[in-house]
Amino acid sequence: MAAGVVFRCFRDIQTRASFLGFSCSLEPEKLLVIQSVTAEGRPEAELILQREKHFHYLKRGLRQLTDAYECLDASRPWLCYWILHSLELLDEPIPQIVATDVCQFLELCQSPEGGFGGGPGQYPHLAPTYAAVNALCIIGTEEAYDVINREKLLQYLYSLKQPDGSFLMHVGGEVDVRSAYCAASVASLTNIITPDLFEGTAEWIARCQNWEGGIGGVPGMEAHGGYTFCGLAALVILKRERSLNLKSLLQWVTSRQMRFEGGFQGRCNKLVDGCYSFWQAGLLPLLHRALHAQGDPALSMSHWMFHQQALQEYILMCCQCPAGGLLDKPGKSRDFYHTCYCLSGLSIAQHFGSGAMLHDVVLGVPENALQPTHPVYNIGPDKVIQATTYFLQKPVPGFEELKDETSAEPATD
Repeated sequence: MAAGVVFRCFRDIQTRASFLGFSCSLEPEKLLVIQSVTAEGRPEAELILQREKHFHYLKRGLRQLTDAYECLDASRPWLCYWILHSLELLDEPIPQIVATDVCQFLELCQSPEGGFGGGPGQYPHLAPTYAAVNALCIIGTEEAYDVINREKLLQYLYSLKQPDGSFLMHVGGEVDVRSAYCAASVASLTNIITPDLFEGTAEWIARCQNWEGGIGGVPGMEAHGGYTFCGLAALVILKRERSLNLKSLLQWVTSRQMRFEGGFQGRCNKLVDGCYSFWQAGLLPLLHRALHAQGDPALSMSHWMFHQQALQEYILMCCQCPAGGLLDKPGKSRDFYHTCYCLSGLSIAQHFGSGAMLHDVVLGVPENALQPTHPVYNIGPDKVIQATTYFLQKPVPGFEELKDETSAEPATD
């Protein structure tokens, strides 16, 4: 580290932490993480997003994967989404031949019953359905949109809907808040929301908010960053954010940003992880929007309610693999999941607001700036507008007479 440079995180090295006013010692495992972050320290001027290396890593992944990815055979639409979204954040165009190949592959993953499976011939599941729809919307061509069988997709969502408003992840599968978000996301992007499809869903999600302020997978469970994002984002789509205690949620998520590392943990008393750069930081634009709608006078009009510089420090300093791709924390291996969500979180930390309210906070060189991402859908805001505009021209399957009444507007950022 250059002489005389005092990096933000090194001004405040602590061996104790606090939560809700209670002081506690840091566990040895957490101290090891702090030491690994310290070892990665470098001057701000050297914080450079290795765009070219990340691009080549992602480009290779679209065509050929090593046998290490065999365990993700049931997550192949996710691989398409993680890579395509990472490329759009880096502002790298997708060649037409690649886009067509992705469309044809995802069409093979689509089930005759509706929805998408994790690979060709696999059972449909809401998680790969969400990933496939997002990937097709990123491609953003009529060819991509027309892959989606909207009528069958709506039937599939109804087959997963439970009497209490929740959704199964797949037929005969588990219920948790991820499924509510995946269902709301694909239904709103493709304009298949019907008057009763999400009846009771907002109330069920609200029951998942616990005493900590965050949201668990099901009612009564521990608050978790991924589930909390899914719960709040689903409520934003359904225009029911006020179903939650927003101030309690705000306190919980801001407490998840690590004081030294600058990144986020997923749960109380856990380690920092690069993927929560999106799952947690992505909550702050949604909360900002909801609290602004309530007329909160204390809101900043130039910054989100977390330390944006600190998060950028962590991602740029600690989460970049020298060979390309991003990772959880120093010492971990790169993968496409962490590449996608580290870059998504970096984008959130760089861009505040939109339009006339846009205010950028880019750490390091100007070339570090990424394209913005939509905090609800986690694809480009322009891709959300383009997809919803296309599908709003089509009636809700089986509800042609309700086209003007039930067409869902995209959630704004």
